[in-house]
Amino acid sequence: MVVHRHKRLRGRAAEVVLAAGVTLAVTATSGCAGGDGSDDRSPAEAASVVRGAADALARTGSARARTAMEMATGGTRVTIRGEGGVDFKKRMGQLLVLLPADVKGEDEHRPITELLVPGALYMKNRGAGVPADKWVRVDTTTLADGNLVTGGATDPLVAAELLRAAQEVTYVGETEVAGAKVRHYRGTTDIGRAAASAPAEMRGALAAAAKGFSKDTVPFDAYLDEEGRLRKVRHRFTYVNNGVIDVSSTTLLYGFGTPVTVVLPASRDIYAGKIAD
Repeated sequence: MVVHRHKRLRGRAAEVVLAAGVTLAVTATSGCAGGDGSDDRSPAEAASVVRGAADALARTGSARARTAMEMATGGTRVTIRGEGGVDFKKRMGQLLVLLPADVKGEDEHRPITELLVPGALYMKNRGAGVPADKWVRVDTTTLADGNLVTGGATDPLVAAELLRAAQEVTYVGETEVAGAKVRHYRGTTDIGRAAASAPAEMRGALAAAAKGFSKDTVPFDAYLDEEGRLRKVRHRFTYVNNGVIDVSSTTLLYGFGTPVTVVLPASRDIYAGKIAD
């Protein structure tokens, strides 16, 4: 039986990001998989293949990414989409996150630029009183969910790292993702175990999420290609923030090897003033 996480998000750091993402909605082997798939169909082998997905991405280097975060609460369902690129070796990424028109009650609004690095999230076009030419920096190790859901997009780096603690994994079968032949796996993961297994620079946010959520498991569906690279992963979260919110977070990876350049803002460009609620 899968037991979902329930946690009330707290604190100023969480409010900064929640206004840009989730709260607005409320107002994958280490090495190559076998060619015929026969070696990854047992539960033990399937788990091993999925747990190695993050390392396979690091060996690949970089990729383009699309994200979709679908939230449902009180009969309302909205989707926040993002697109950009990730460097899995340098552990840096950049996304343009587009909020649905009805989230802010506006017909159009500029996409939010998000820079993703271990332990921090930078946002531009944040709104809520932040000047258009300024960035907001959030320490993701202080967020109750480690930025798994509150930024409006699960960091693709973290999404892959979560699979290091894959358990109860079953091989579903072969299918295609964006024209690529992939193997579909289904299972659960444990955030605390993933934090313990992750590289040192990635542990902070995951450890925060492990404390912020309960010790329960998170269901996932992962799709890996013949080289063991994660092509698509969907995690399903449930938490409490002014009501129960169900979140389905999907990351799609493609264009492997495409160069990704992330330039962090200078300290003078980071907004230090009051963030409107």
